[in-house]
Amino acid sequence: MSRIGKKPIPIPKGVTVKIEGNTVMVQGPKGKLDTPLPSGITMEQKDGNLVAIRPDDAHSAVHGLARALVNNAVDGVTKGWTRDLEIVGIGYRAEMKGKGTVVFSLGYSHPIEYPLPSGVDCAIDAKLTKLTLNGIDRQKVGQVAAEMRSLRPPDPYKNKGVRYAGERLKKKVGKTGAK
Repeated sequence: MSRIGKKPIPIPKGVTVKIEGNTVMVQGPKGKLDTPLPSGITMEQKDGNLVAIRPDDAHSAVHGLARALVNNAVDGVTKGWTRDLEIVGIGYRAEMKGKGTVVFSLGYSHPIEYPLPSGVDCAIDAKLTKLTLNGIDRQKVGQVAAEMRSLRPPDPYKNKGVRYAGERLKKKVGKTGAK
């Protein structure tokens, strides 16, 4: 049995949940999210909690997934999701251009403009090397962070590039014959 799938999702104050077919609509103080459920899984509201129900063991693989997706939506509309990125390297930086575009200088011959999708906000610190991505959709915030990191992934030899905050890198040794 799925332990995560059985766990009820508490609904905080100020959050309304509407279940229509295989879609769960969650509305809270930060916004509104629609979460599609995998086929065979249903959600029910009982005593201020949401419970994921599966008809039989054939749907056990997606039971915990469905519960986690709805829980992420409830957390997103109440607290929101955040992902921090660090830019390491001499001359590497990021700055905002207008409201919805981030311009990266990452050692290439040209600056890279990254348009932010709707629902994701970016804040850059004063040193232009730390980015904070915010949004209510966990998947979208994580995808934007992964795409920004892929513009210049951390180099294992010099440890330069865009990395997640707190990401530990294993530094490789360079050429042994070099003096």
